[in-house]
Amino acid sequence: MKILIQNGHVLDPLTKRDGRYDVLVEDDKIKAVGEKIETEADEIIDAAGSYVMPGFIDLHVHLRDPGLEYKETLATGGSAAARGGVTTICAMPNTKPVIDTKEKVEDVHRRAKEECPVHVIQLGAITVGQKGEELADIKGMAEAGCHAISEDGKSVMNASLYRKAMKIAAECGISIFAHCEDITMVEGGVMNADEKARELGLPGITNAVEDVIVARDILLAKETGVRLHLCHCSTEDSVKLVTYAKEENLPVTAEVCPHHFAMTSDDIKEDDGNYKMNPPLRGQADKEALRRGLSENIMDVIATDHAPHSEDEKNCSMKNAFFGIVGLETSACLTYTELVETGLMTPMQMAEKMSWNPAQVLGLSDKGAVAEGKTADLVIFDPKAEYTVDKNTFLSKGKNTPFDGWKVKGEVTHTFVDGKLVYKK
Repeated sequence: MKILIQNGHVLDPLTKRDGRYDVLVEDDKIKAVGEKIETEADEIIDAAGSYVMPGFIDLHVHLRDPGLEYKETLATGGSAAARGGVTTICAMPNTKPVIDTKEKVEDVHRRAKEECPVHVIQLGAITVGQKGEELADIKGMAEAGCHAISEDGKSVMNASLYRKAMKIAAECGISIFAHCEDITMVEGGVMNADEKARELGLPGITNAVEDVIVARDILLAKETGVRLHLCHCSTEDSVKLVTYAKEENLPVTAEVCPHHFAMTSDDIKEDDGNYKMNPPLRGQADKEALRRGLSENIMDVIATDHAPHSEDEKNCSMKNAFFGIVGLETSACLTYTELVETGLMTPMQMAEKMSWNPAQVLGLSDKGAVAEGKTADLVIFDPKAEYTVDKNTFLSKGKNTPFDGWKVKGEVTHTFVDGKLVYKK
């Protein structure tokens, strides 16, 4: 099968191509990239006026499968990903049961190949059952291709146990994906601890809840040499701490979610569970620091922390709602609208933070680029498209988003996985 994508504006972080090129896909590989490719093809796509980018790689997704399929499945989460231009997903292990053995990682990988239209990398838990008491089978899960371990949804509060996990992960050549939250300081908080929380009469979560664990984890990474990836950073001091880690040449990377660079707690107008996420929407200074960190390449990755829930779990007071929002189908348009259109980032930086850098974090040498010989995971993205986010059109089972009704710019029109068209607008 040969597909020729013509006249698109190619953004390739590997070769630094940033201009009009044709892209020839043959079977599952990119065969050629050139200014004018003359060849016969089974399908020709005119991408004039659109960007041709490497498929997005989302390092932080909750697929809820196994055990919580009423929220999401491999199939529905994969369809949502394809619509959002995401061609590879890292699935978090806080499912039922928790993914904490080699066999469980292998099971998700096997089923994903049969049921999911995009690539799925199942991460393993750090401790058995994510209970923080006993280390999981880290070596076995690494052998099964987990690429990273994470206790996402909570932190491993026992620093000694966590350090042992880091040492094993370093030996296995895999990363630690850190959810930075000191659970002893949450104290029932449901949103940012600020004037808005007091106005709504809701208990708050301070920045220190995140910051003290970010600092701890960076120092433990310094000692153990493990590759540390900081998930969903939300505070100004997190950016400062990541800056320190980069200045010290430590193996530390960090991600920011669209909701944290697009919104603040001031956007919460009423006690609405759809605004409840962990970490919470922060203040204006935090938002500006995150945007600056992305612009200046201190923060490496844009990831969604896609967390689907049922209507009953979200359409209630923040005191009772589950933490989390969906993001797979809005991450590209929010990134383009909030960061590229505003001049904070270039389109190439968008490709780097959503494709190339995540591939480097995972050690995926065949992905994250629009270059000859690479896997044909590709996205065609129309930067001129303007529309309003409508949660009722989401392919995800989860409709829990605070962005419903937002006017955005930029839309995925085609998504290719292994050279196969898995989404077309």
